[in-house]
Amino acid sequence: MNMKCVFLVVSWLSTIVVVTAQVGNLVIEGQEPPQIILENCTDEIILDGALTEATWQNAQTYASYTQYFPTDSVLACGKTEILMAYDETTLYIASRCYAPNNEFTVASLKRDYGFGGSDNISFLIDTYNDKTNAYLFGMNPYGVRREALIANGGKARNDFDPSWDNKWNGESKIYEDHYVCELAIPFSSIRYKKGVTKFRFNSYRNDVQCNEISCFVNIPREFILMDLNYMADMQLGQSLDTPPQNITLIPYLSSAITRDFDEVTEMGTQWNYNVGGDAKIAVSSSLNLDLTVNPDFSQVEVDQQVTNLDRFEIFFPERRQFFLENADLFSSFGSRTMRPFFSRRIGVSQDTVTGNNIQNTIYGGMRLSGKLNEKLRIGVLDMQTAAQKDNDLPSYNYFVGALEQRVFDRSNVGFIMVNKQAINASDFGGTSDTYDRVIGTEFRLRSKDNFWSGKTSYMQAITPNDDKMKLSHFTSLQYNRRKFRADWSHMLVGAGMDAEVGFIPRKDILLLSPAIDYRVFPATDKVAQYTFSANFDWIYKLGQDNNEIIEDFGLEENRIRFDWNTNFSNNHRMNLGVSYSNFFLLEDFDPTRVQAEDIFLDAGTKHQNTAIAFSYNSDSRKTFFYRFNPLYEKFFGGDRYSLSGSLAYRFLPYGSISIDYNFSHIDIGGNFDKANLWLVGPKFDVTFTRNLFWTTFLQYNSQLENLNINSRFQWRFAPVSDFFIVYTDNYNTETFDPVMSRNRALVAKLTYWLNL
Repeated sequence: MNMKCVFLVVSWLSTIVVVTAQVGNLVIEGQEPPQIILENCTDEIILDGALTEATWQNAQTYASYTQYFPTDSVLACGKTEILMAYDETTLYIASRCYAPNNEFTVASLKRDYGFGGSDNISFLIDTYNDKTNAYLFGMNPYGVRREALIANGGKARNDFDPSWDNKWNGESKIYEDHYVCELAIPFSSIRYKKGVTKFRFNSYRNDVQCNEISCFVNIPREFILMDLNYMADMQLGQSLDTPPQNITLIPYLSSAITRDFDEVTEMGTQWNYNVGGDAKIAVSSSLNLDLTVNPDFSQVEVDQQVTNLDRFEIFFPERRQFFLENADLFSSFGSRTMRPFFSRRIGVSQDTVTGNNIQNTIYGGMRLSGKLNEKLRIGVLDMQTAAQKDNDLPSYNYFVGALEQRVFDRSNVGFIMVNKQAINASDFGGTSDTYDRVIGTEFRLRSKDNFWSGKTSYMQAITPNDDKMKLSHFTSLQYNRRKFRADWSHMLVGAGMDAEVGFIPRKDILLLSPAIDYRVFPATDKVAQYTFSANFDWIYKLGQDNNEIIEDFGLEENRIRFDWNTNFSNNHRMNLGVSYSNFFLLEDFDPTRVQAEDIFLDAGTKHQNTAIAFSYNSDSRKTFFYRFNPLYEKFFGGDRYSLSGSLAYRFLPYGSISIDYNFSHIDIGGNFDKANLWLVGPKFDVTFTRNLFWTTFLQYNSQLENLNINSRFQWRFAPVSDFFIVYTDNYNTETFDPVMSRNRALVAKLTYWLNL
């Protein structure tokens, strides 16, 4: 009861501090953003990069781009011009991107390319004028397109979601000293409020020849490039009506040949096929319903493996298309290490005998997401999975509901409910709970002047057991100015905070975590920025989980890290970091994960690890670039030497050959054998044309004694319609003579985007 009182007082004070920060300073520094007046189309626009139509000849040209990198206080060296027009159905954007010559760098012909390392331009459109969400459309000199959704005001890199796909058209053309991009974005492909007369807009360009990143509306370097606080007003000549109701069907057909060599009862090759698909239904101009039946994710890119030396579960991001669209509505709650909802839990279950994760068939599901009005955004997700009789697990229904109400200028209040419900659980052996629920609320701060940001949240678990403290709380508050950033965060996770559809690697803890960055922008042509960072963590055990090592409230772990980061004007980066951690082991632990079963460090022992790390990244614009990170650490009383990094060679614009590597030599001493852990991952990425791609990824992981081969061929034969051939093989490398295959699969999949 005393711990609950402390928790409630801390939560109440945190909310007061965060709300006070919101209303404390409402002054916007600097001048008003420019206005863009859209022209009505006077003739038909042909997407050819020529801009010869009368509409473009008469349209106003806007060319006020300024640098973001290497400095943010001068006009852009490479001139950029944009023109805009619209008709009843379509928004048109054109740009002229000037450079010293026409030798433009394009790393790949594949859609949804990365921004860095190649010439390209992006356009951001905030259709609700809420400074919170936006659409991004981009093109490069070869006419390759990309699109994305931006959430949470664009305050962090993970607010950028390139998984979003929709139909729109565009073409580019290269001239002697510039290239032209011409885009046609149907109003039916975006969401907005009926009767709207204004969008918010910004654009940013990567210019390889001039070695600069420039923006239409200037963004200070202390903020991220896609920050939605810095945008112009895009004025429409007349209000937009509701776009035509549209229904999109995306059926798929797949066939697979598989063999599991580890399954002794499987006598030969298995053949199977799948039929299913998705549907997208525009309920209104601002609300969309997505349906899926028997979803198949065989074409999804394989996870990049890691060498795991940590004591806790490692987070792998979601890669499945259905769960990624509008994912911020559900996944923004909590923190990186305390998420009440993590979509990768759906379709994955745990073998009740071995404890390993296994795939669980998803029958189908739905997602309703969008805006009910200018300030209220909603999301509802419901999925149904199959029962697993061999694993003694029933069928589960997963339901997630989320609300997001905008308050003040850019802040919002969110509510979430997560429910995992077993179906006919009485027919099974009771190896899992019949239900697991989490409800919670969160206030997210984004001040009008953009100096203050943060959040405070409270989550409550509802489960059949009688565990103590079924709750969690998280607060972060950040103050960001030109020369420094100060951050405070704390997190409390109760012993009973059982979120089976969430990601909570540690329970029964109170974390206190202040951090500070100090930035220097030197007056030199060689260095763009120095940043000194200091991060501190104190982790206290609450003593409510019956652990015998720390029975009462006490310090479990403390960590400190200092970093000196240098960003050079030529796009090279260098970092030097020193870290120290001091902690108790609460369970027996083998840091190498490769020792014999009876070799481990005992629970209750105290350890101190100290590490010195260095990293250097070369210029990713070059044909050959590299990254290397050496590290030395006093590791659990012994020594750890590590070298990781990557090498890449690009044959422009048709692809690249790269290799990621991670080697660790660990000598703990005592009964521990010396461990040499290798993780090597060569990757071959070839883009034959803008519609034909081939990617092969190999990963050798000595810690897992596994060699994985994943090769994927993709033919985009029509807009957002694909044919895939995917080959996957896993080999047991415990002994290399012979190397034994564990499992193998060859999958063919056809998807087609059909507008009704």
